[in-house]
Amino acid sequence: MSLLDMIGPVMIGPSSSHTAGACRLGLVAHHLLGSAPRTARIGLHASFAKTGRGHGTHLALIAGLLGLRPDDQQLPDAFEVAKARGLSFEFYDADLGDVHPNTAFLDVSGDGGRVTVQGSSTGGGVILVTHVQGLGVNFSGASPTLIVRYTDAVGMIARVATTIAADGVNIATLTCTRETRGGQALLAVELDQPLSAQGQAFLDSWADVNWLRMLPKLMDG
Repeated sequence: MSLLDMIGPVMIGPSSSHTAGACRLGLVAHHLLGSAPRTARIGLHASFAKTGRGHGTHLALIAGLLGLRPDDQQLPDAFEVAKARGLSFEFYDADLGDVHPNTAFLDVSGDGGRVTVQGSSTGGGVILVTHVQGLGVNFSGASPTLIVRYTDAVGMIARVATTIAADGVNIATLTCTRETRGGQALLAVELDQPLSAQGQAFLDSWADVNWLRMLPKLMDG
């Protein structure tokens, strides 16, 4: 057990699970979008829907979408900051099935396109992202995470792994999901350090790669 597990994250707000974790879920969508968000529609499941307003969940999710971290002093004013930056948003109650009660589904659009993210805040500010762009993933934001969407082809995972190794970066975890054989696939790779800009550009240049993002580490410590 780490010190963070015992004392919780550095944050603004009353609840690590409803505030810090929610903010990090918003940050995931922020980094995946890759541009300023313009519209957001956010479904709140179970406990997030029932007690979220009292615990600052709504503010925290919007703060994360704006790129604010859980300890940012602007978090309590996230709605006003969103208005000033041209972000319109709405919340709704969602039944997301057999998932953690602190789960949200974010559908966000901006100049860089549109992303959908589903994830849970599991306690102590820790998150688990389970879906990106409708495909299953499994990452926590505790490490830099490479996300690659590509057209399924033989050897793609090995090629990506080889490129990462050639960049001098070690893989912590890797998950891959595909729609169908030969269809769209999504690779999420948690790394010990971010892939270099040159490594990212090399992967992004492949004909089979449709979309790539390098998410920073989102957890403290």
